[in-house]
Amino acid sequence: QVQLVESGGGLVQAGGSLRLSCTTSGRTSSNYVMGWFRQAPGKGREFVAAIRWSVGSTYYADSVKGRFTISRDNAKNTVYLHMNSLKPEDTAVYYCAQRGGSFYSTNSREYDYWGQGTQVTVSS
Repeated sequence: QVQLVESGGGLVQAGGSLRLSCTTSGRTSSNYVMGWFRQAPGKGREFVAAIRWSVGSTYYADSVKGRFTISRDNAKNTVYLHMNSLKPEDTAVYYCAQRGGSFYSTNSREYDYWGQGTQVTVSS
């Protein structure tokens, strides 16, 4: 059974940085995509970034492009979301997710496994 465990959220001032981590276990193939989503109060789940695990190629939402970076450490089975120049509108619960195959998807319904979520709060 695939499991995703997240860490790294917290409270930061606008303009600051945070790094989220998501460690995955239980997957026997490297042919999958890891994604980060976020959900602010009263809003739907929003795509943030994704990475193809096997080759490391990445894809970003326009709202975070140039500020956030997704990366992975194969040896640790961990995907990271490096968040810089944070804004109050980045405040949300952040989730990592996994889907099989090699195609990115910005649709949360196309991801099979989810982490528990971690709160990121950016104060103005």
